[in-house]
Amino acid sequence: MARRDFPNRSEPERSSSRRRRDPEERSFLSRWLRRLLVWGTALTLLGAMALAIAVFVTERSLPSYERMKSTQTGQTIVVRASDGSEIVTLGPSYGRWVPYERIPQTLKDAMISVEDRRFRDHWGVDPIGIVRSVVVRIQTGHWRQGGSTITQQLARNIFLNNSRTFDRKIREALLAMAIEAKFSKDQVLELYLNKVYFGGGAYGVDSAARKFFGHSGEQLNLAEAAIIAGLVKAPSHYSPTADARAAVDRAKVVVQTMQDAGAITPAEAAAVDLKAVKLAAEQGQNSARYFTDWVLPQLDLLLPDNDQPIEVWTTLDPAAQHAATDAIQANVPKGAQGALVSLDRDGAVLAMVGGTDYVTSNYNRAVNSVRQPGSAWKLFVYLAALEAGYTPDAKVKDEPVTIDGWSPRNSGGTYAGEIDVRSAFAYSKNTVAAQLGNEVGFGAVANMARRFGITTPINTLPSMVLGSSDVRVIDMVRAFAAVQAKGTAVTPYGIRKITSTEGEVLYSHRPDPAQQLVPNFVAAGITDLLQSAVSIGTGRAAQIGRPVAGKTGTTSSNKDGWFLGFSSGITTGVWMGRDDARPVPGLQGGTAPARAFAAYMKIATAKRPPEKFDTDLKLPQWQLEPDDEVMQANPDGYFYADPDGNIVEPGAQGSGQNRVPGGDGPMPGGEQGITVPDGPPAAGDDFLSRATGKQTDPAARPRPKPAASPKPN
Repeated sequence: MARRDFPNRSEPERSSSRRRRDPEERSFLSRWLRRLLVWGTALTLLGAMALAIAVFVTERSLPSYERMKSTQTGQTIVVRASDGSEIVTLGPSYGRWVPYERIPQTLKDAMISVEDRRFRDHWGVDPIGIVRSVVVRIQTGHWRQGGSTITQQLARNIFLNNSRTFDRKIREALLAMAIEAKFSKDQVLELYLNKVYFGGGAYGVDSAARKFFGHSGEQLNLAEAAIIAGLVKAPSHYSPTADARAAVDRAKVVVQTMQDAGAITPAEAAAVDLKAVKLAAEQGQNSARYFTDWVLPQLDLLLPDNDQPIEVWTTLDPAAQHAATDAIQANVPKGAQGALVSLDRDGAVLAMVGGTDYVTSNYNRAVNSVRQPGSAWKLFVYLAALEAGYTPDAKVKDEPVTIDGWSPRNSGGTYAGEIDVRSAFAYSKNTVAAQLGNEVGFGAVANMARRFGITTPINTLPSMVLGSSDVRVIDMVRAFAAVQAKGTAVTPYGIRKITSTEGEVLYSHRPDPAQQLVPNFVAAGITDLLQSAVSIGTGRAAQIGRPVAGKTGTTSSNKDGWFLGFSSGITTGVWMGRDDARPVPGLQGGTAPARAFAAYMKIATAKRPPEKFDTDLKLPQWQLEPDDEVMQANPDGYFYADPDGNIVEPGAQGSGQNRVPGGDGPMPGGEQGITVPDGPPAAGDDFLSRATGKQTDPAARPRPKPAASPKPN
């Protein structure tokens, strides 16, 4: 194609035209550059103004420093034992707040070195750090360095989530600048170190230090600080409890980074011995969880509107709990389960075991399961008899009897003839218990059980004297504890106080007003019987080398075995059996349960002095000289409960007849209840004469006629 020339123009003319156009073009470009510069500057200023306004508005909307300190996700509940040791932490753990001046300098240096070396120089967002992160991304092909500052991480932890969206990053940066504008660098670092997540549910340096090292966050040394600082990058991966080697390797990187940043000298770095760091034992699932499962629901009643982190200080004794767990596991028959409850003299729960293994079965048999108590129920039969006028030395007759078509028999099928009440109780004579129950009234026995804290339904058939009504372990232990307290009511409790994480007391346990359930002479008499049962009777396996009072219980076909007793101010009950209520060969209250009781009580009472029981019978005036006027008085000032659990003074005018549970209607299993009069049952003159030894002829006492051919129970 031929070159196209401009017509009628010579070469000099064309050159002259280009020279004239070049200045014009340069002038045009210069104008556009100026415009771009002006507009760019204007837009930058507008952007800066918009950013400043956004930061200002965000800063104004930020909560106060105190409010940010208290901001957290979910309620944390730390449950502590009686010695202050931690049993379990539920929810995210925040530990105690550590002020900036008490945070170890080594931890501050470690965190700044590894997470945000320019922390003191930027204003919430670090452009240099972002550029460095992008360069590394281009060089390596993947992100190896984060551009987020400590302030940005704080903003994300408090206000945002961990999504990797562009919108979230913009809001994070804006919040970070607002935080830097409102708070000082020291305040930002204090907030960060007390709120950052370190893994294992631990938020904040104090929580992490306690979880991983077993001490306060104020006591961290350089090696521990390096491990803590190294966790922030990947808490689940570098957690010492998850992978100790990974935690140590990461801590080595932190130490080297601190040296590179000039935070420590090469000599200090070389002196760090990470392998010498001692990790705290990991808190796992254990039998103490039966106890915490029982006490924690009570928080809804004690602190119904609280949603702040709290510490629950309980009554649980760690040594006693460990001994209780060992005692159950070592003695429970194969294929069976076991439960144990132990109370201090004021009702404080020292130990609670709800099964042989919490991990495989968290069903709490100590407080939820209802089982027949067998002969352990005779506690209430003999309490009613003693209150009615019997004494431990009173004569009774062990012989075959039939009551309303029911013929109880003794274990082994033998009968001892005439014996005293003490021996009948010690050897758990069923026929004597049946006669006593029939004489004082089965309603009176049910009344006594209600009085001493049995909350489950009670039938009033004659067979009830042998423990045919289901009960809970904790209720039976409560009843025996009241006997040890000389007839005074005892209420089990597990929480001594509740505090905030700062130590403010939000709740403190207050003992219930004292309620005398039976006169002192009744409590002394039943203690005499219980001590004999351990000394010479069915509970001999429960002996521990110091005074012990207690009672065995065994149900038909060896489905349940019980031992309940007390010594040196501690009352303990043990139950064993199968969840499906099938027979357990060889299980009796005087065997495995009594041995478990002894194994536990030897440890539980080891630091307490032996206590001699008060078994001195100081009979009241109405029993020594019975007459109507004395019976109307209340010389001992004790109270009793009607069948519905209402406390009534003896002799108080009631509204007719009280009734045991069931009253006019059917009892559980279709049986009828019976009526009982208000007040304790009165004893006749001839009965009181026999009870106090004024008449010793056993033939004078009316008895139920024996059956011709007694059948086993």
